[in-house]
Amino acid sequence: MDIRVQSEAFAPGQELDAFTRRASAAGAVVSFTGVVRDVTGGLVAMEIEHYPGMTERAIAGMVEEAVRRFALLDALVIHRYGRLAPGDQIMMVATASAHRGAAFAAAEFLMDWLKSRAPFWKKELTTGAADWVAARQEDEDQLDRWQD
Repeated sequence: MDIRVQSEAFAPGQELDAFTRRASAAGAVVSFTGVVRDVTGGLVAMEIEHYPGMTERAIAGMVEEAVRRFALLDALVIHRYGRLAPGDQIMMVATASAHRGAAFAAAEFLMDWLKSRAPFWKKELTTGAADWVAARQEDEDQLDRWQD
């Protein structure tokens, strides 16, 4: 398992190639790359903060749960922090399993938990304001499907 919280940009294609080589016993590899989007048309940047150590431990717990639930052979989570511009990659999840269903489900599971429970704080900077991003009810609702 590979968990990275970093300020540096990453190359999704290179990361996926390396992950796939490492997971050579898998029958399925699924990946997702999240990108900073400008929903309103006025986003200048997004600033993401976190507490080192705490964030990695929280994500490791999510990955451990995904491995247990979906019998993953391997998993990768990369999440950036710092100042990101619209279009920048913000995060990546990759999962490897014997079968595609488990790999897809595990990737969705991790995305839902990362979106709602990973300890990151996001501030949107526009030309005239700086606002913290509030939790969204629809993100919280997505977690319901994963309750045991």
